[in-house]
Amino acid sequence: MTPSDKLPLLFLLLIFIFISTTHAATFVIRNQCPYTVWAAAVPGGGRRLDRGQSWTINVPAGTAGARIWGRTGCNFDASGRGHCQTGDCGGVLRCSAYGVPPNTLAEYALKQFSNLDFFDISLVDGFNIPMDFSPTGGGCRGIRCTADINGQCPNALRVAGGCNNPCTTFKTDQYCCNSGSCGPTNYSKFFKQRCPDAYSYPKDDPTSTFTCPSGVNYRVVFCPTGSSTSSLPLSSQ
Repeated sequence: MTPSDKLPLLFLLLIFIFISTTHAATFVIRNQCPYTVWAAAVPGGGRRLDRGQSWTINVPAGTAGARIWGRTGCNFDASGRGHCQTGDCGGVLRCSAYGVPPNTLAEYALKQFSNLDFFDISLVDGFNIPMDFSPTGGGCRGIRCTADINGQCPNALRVAGGCNNPCTTFKTDQYCCNSGSCGPTNYSKFFKQRCPDAYSYPKDDPTSTFTCPSGVNYRVVFCPTGSSTSSLPLSSQ
């Protein structure tokens, strides 16, 4: 292949990179908690965030089934192997698998039906850290969950570092909704009363799914302003 033959390939590669970049959404993940949070993202990986630190990831349009969460009580070695008390994703710093409950989740799907992004905060996997999840443009409203869920967690759901979800605790169809037909329970109502915008059980779609025109960027904030100071990880209180 001559040098002149390589030019069109290089040009096409640059166009592909430009298109991929312009159709990616930027997520800025910030830790405002008074303790270290090991941020996790699928896709994206993971990063240690001390108080006041941020981490930025770029996610391609069309991505679905994605989530961002915070891990607490982590200890990793130099190779990135270790364990977290909440939100652990297979014992690695850079996650490629979802986290273990309890963990407060920011979930999203980009550029889906009618060119809309769909996003939510989910407590279906329980709660460990207060969270704000907001578009930074498009005139779309943000959502947050900042209540004292750790401090008020029912005894049956209380675990080290957070407030577990009833499915993990009881493993019954009533709470796990494996049959596809389930309704709110006393435990889901506990979460819903404290965080009305958040998913409280698997079929809680009508009040918990939010949309924004594709092309906007987002921020996820752990312990946003106004969070209950008693909603620290239980092991840190």
